[in-house]
Amino acid sequence: MPQRPDRLTLTALAAQCLLTAALAGAAFQSAAAPGTADLIASTNDAKYQRVVGKDTFLDNPPADTLDIIDASRFPPRVVASVNVAAAIQGPPQAVAITPNGRLAIVSAPSRYDAAEKKLVLENYLQVVDLAASPASVIAKVDIGQHPQALAINRTGNLLLATTTSGNVLVFAIDGQSVTLKDTLKVTDKRLAGLAITPDGKSALVALRDEQGLMVLDIDGGKVTTQRERVSTGVAPYSVDVSSTGKWALVGNVGLAGLPGNVGTLAGDVDSITLVDISKRPYRAVQHVSVAALPEGIAISPDGRWVAVQSMDGSNLTADNPGRRAKGKLTLFANQDGKLVEKSSLPAGEAGQGVVFTADGQYILAQFNVEKQLAVFAVANGKLKDTGKRLASTGGPSSIRSMPR
Repeated sequence: MPQRPDRLTLTALAAQCLLTAALAGAAFQSAAAPGTADLIASTNDAKYQRVVGKDTFLDNPPADTLDIIDASRFPPRVVASVNVAAAIQGPPQAVAITPNGRLAIVSAPSRYDAAEKKLVLENYLQVVDLAASPASVIAKVDIGQHPQALAINRTGNLLLATTTSGNVLVFAIDGQSVTLKDTLKVTDKRLAGLAITPDGKSALVALRDEQGLMVLDIDGGKVTTQRERVSTGVAPYSVDVSSTGKWALVGNVGLAGLPGNVGTLAGDVDSITLVDISKRPYRAVQHVSVAALPEGIAISPDGRWVAVQSMDGSNLTADNPGRRAKGKLTLFANQDGKLVEKSSLPAGEAGQGVVFTADGQYILAQFNVEKQLAVFAVANGKLKDTGKRLASTGGPSSIRSMPR
């Protein structure tokens, strides 16, 4: 997640003030400047629990939830929580929020069938009205395939969704209405993360099982592809872009992200990829080794900083020699296309997504097993754990900010 958003128009500002009043019962206050907003959406999977690396499902779990966080001032705070269906399976980008802050879209719904002892992946999106009091799900959009990552353009009228069936779904957003308009077949295999460039003219889609990114072309509501590819590491997963429109970042989760039985893994290093998106064709300019399973990646809005939350063996079982109790959060400086590691700190056990606040001064990291959002600061070019934690009712699974 990137830096503090652009100034809202008077119309959007009025909507934001209504939203904040409904959610928090108080006028919206911004730490950056009057008229700015910084809402972050975070989903929580309450039915699933990782116990020392083992997948378990609770007998009588609470509902999965969507938390809306106001990060416009420190410390960030949860201003609304809504029951939804969420899942930890897939890239931690299965949620999106419109630029006016009035709608959230939740993807990757799932449920656990206790009788069959199996997880069922559902085929719909959930539309959440954030301006209502209380905020609530107002629609389920059936799509016939399991959705994964979501991205909304800066204009707020276009939503893209990747799927496990290799399609990118194109939705129109009109007020509270989210309507499926088109389906673009990209591959026969699974897609993962995606991001729309700030100019709204293209999107980057992670080809999880085939490696690399596919570049999509956007012209109004029409989405096509010339099948332009960008190199990545193994199993590209999450994708983020800077608000400057110059840089994109990809997290590559390695063999653990591939389908089927890939054998026994013991916490090998994986990689991230920095991509220059300032002109076409886009091109990868650097691959950097990071600790195993970089589940959560983010580039600051101004493109200066990169944050990576790696599981680093904390997802492995106790008998695995690569097992570690905690994951790792690593900060890199982006020195005009060269990533330089600056510092790292212990992170969550089997942590998920990360996002920058709009001003790039803080990083929110999803600590899945601990059921917390942890707040880190970027201070003097180093990471600092602020000690601030936002509790959730389930394990945080996906996180994204308003488009920036």
